[in-house]
Amino acid sequence: MPKALCLISLVASILIVVLFLADAAMGFLGMQDVAPLRSANLMMDIAFVVLGGVLIYLSWATFREQR
Repeated sequence: MPKALCLISLVASILIVVLFLADAAMGFLGMQDVAPLRSANLMMDIAFVVLGGVLIYLSWATFREQR
């Protein structure tokens, strides 16, 4: 069960990083109309990408410890 929770956390954090990275990139390139979150706030996008990356690292490190 702990391995499954680590993998679920890893997948969820990857989805968060991809979503907010796409929103920031599209907002930066001037495509606010097609951005997933309509490029509401660049600082929020950057914060979620960084914190999602931290969560990816923590999930991966915990998954490797479970072996």
